[in-house]
Amino acid sequence: MAAELRVLVIGCGNMGRSHALAFRHLPGVVLCGLTSRGTSKDDVNRALGSGIALYDEWRIALRESRPDAVCIATYPDTHEEIALAALAHGCHVFTEKPVATTVAGCARVIAAARAGQRTLVVGYILRHHPSWQRFIAEARLLGKPLVMRMNLNQQSHGRMWEVHRQLMRSTSPIVDCGVHYVDVMCQMTRARPVRVSAIGARLTNELPAGMYNYGQLQVVFDDGSVGWYEAGWGPMMSTAAYFVKDVVGPGGSVTIEAGERVGQVDSSSVEAHTATCRLRIHRSELDAANGFVQADDIVSMADEPDHDALCLREQAFFIDAIRSRSDLSEHWAAAQDSLAIVLAADQSVRTGQIVPL
Repeated sequence: MAAELRVLVIGCGNMGRSHALAFRHLPGVVLCGLTSRGTSKDDVNRALGSGIALYDEWRIALRESRPDAVCIATYPDTHEEIALAALAHGCHVFTEKPVATTVAGCARVIAAARAGQRTLVVGYILRHHPSWQRFIAEARLLGKPLVMRMNLNQQSHGRMWEVHRQLMRSTSPIVDCGVHYVDVMCQMTRARPVRVSAIGARLTNELPAGMYNYGQLQVVFDDGSVGWYEAGWGPMMSTAAYFVKDVVGPGGSVTIEAGERVGQVDSSSVEAHTATCRLRIHRSELDAANGFVQADDIVSMADEPDHDALCLREQAFFIDAIRSRSDLSEHWAAAQDSLAIVLAADQSVRTGQIVPL
């Protein structure tokens, strides 16, 4: 492989655009193509100053653009096929989550990357977010078991409702968004998930048969920790409690507070996934009069990176992993574990049964 890395971006919507912009900031990286079925590639090309090869079909792009690496930002039901094809071409792969729509599919992609000695990075954006890194680190100081509560209800409308309806042709909100947050739970507990239960509701008829646009999962870990995650998409969703992210342990609690950003960020936007305001760190120790020994610590996160800056961090990690030939076995295992949990939750919604892991 030449010192200069040629990258093909497949999918130029919200995430594809941000990733394409990120590659332009990385030294020794050249965008060799942008691919989408519609006009989104033209918009991204203009944002980048034009001059990049444009493709309507990813198979043609993969063959003609001669990439060293491929960035996959398409809908979830296409990730596995594109990743396997790219790996078969000898390319390194960055793919948006989930890796596949089944655990077996995820395992096939990981096996292909391992067999070809190619880099495979999955787009777990919160792993690159300093606020969430601190959140996880503080959670680990609370003792065990942990109680983890997280949600992201999105009052989607306009273009984002179109995006969410398209996504729900192949996946539900608790699967698509849930992989991020159960991955955070797994990092906090560093324990083995043992069972999952979930509920769901279909709040609109604008969905394929059998699909639901609201879901809530509960996961139990072998150290006694428990986690709850809730996600809903659609114009009917409330914004009263769309952003809940906290963890409680014997030693106290840590909460991500959105603060004034609740009124500033559209709950349906990509910024809603990552934007925080501050961390509230609470200690449970009491004095002789049952008063708290310590006041809560408030840690400002006002200078945190925005969505595009986080995507730049992701792609810097990807390119560095290629060049340094990093061992990503743990990263792959985490991606498969979080997918297994949310797919078990989807199974629980559809069967009404608790699913052992």
